[in-house]
Amino acid sequence: MPFYVTLIIYALILIIPCYASIKLHITYNSMVKRKSQKGLTGYDVAKKILDNNGLQSIYIIETQGTMTDNYDGERRTLKLSKDVYNGTSIAALAIAAHEAGHAVQHAEQYSWYVRRHNIYPVVAIGEKASYIVLIIGLVLGSINFIYAAVILMIFGLVFEIVTLPCERDASNRAIKLLQDYDLVEAGEVKYAKKMLNAACLTYVAAIAATLLEMLYYLSRFRGRD
Repeated sequence: MPFYVTLIIYALILIIPCYASIKLHITYNSMVKRKSQKGLTGYDVAKKILDNNGLQSIYIIETQGTMTDNYDGERRTLKLSKDVYNGTSIAALAIAAHEAGHAVQHAEQYSWYVRRHNIYPVVAIGEKASYIVLIIGLVLGSINFIYAAVILMIFGLVFEIVTLPCERDASNRAIKLLQDYDLVEAGEVKYAKKMLNAACLTYVAAIAATLLEMLYYLSRFRGRD
């Protein structure tokens, strides 16, 4: 493969995730400024969704950081960042509803959620091993180690691919739940969608970047042995 093509691939590996991240932060900062007319907080939204789905046993806690929100299925805990937990913005409500959507997925044993949960232990080991093998391959200049690292990277790629429909479904659930439970005004739904679509783009970018990274290492070191 010509050097300039390899260079383009490397540039895309850096640019695609960076673009998705910047877009997410710009959208988040914009939606944080747009306050919900109903005045509900992210906690209120999450609590309403969980209660209405018979999930009163799930804890909702405040955590540090920005956009550090997540649902911990093992501990049955929904963690909301400070600005989401206490916030009344469209961003806060959309994110809280999204994470509550994951809790509903868990309760319903949604197929993609179950797949992601089941493969995670294997993926975690394979992903860590890939970087170790890759470093060895780079130090030794061995294409065999590079091949092995790329094969191990497939574990991470599979996880990212499985994660995408899981996240997309959680976002779709979030929008529907916000509407069904009258948690936002009708005119605010489009802004909630904008927030969640920007978040979803980061998962698409991760898949693209992983594929390009695998192609980069194969093209960069092919034929060196």
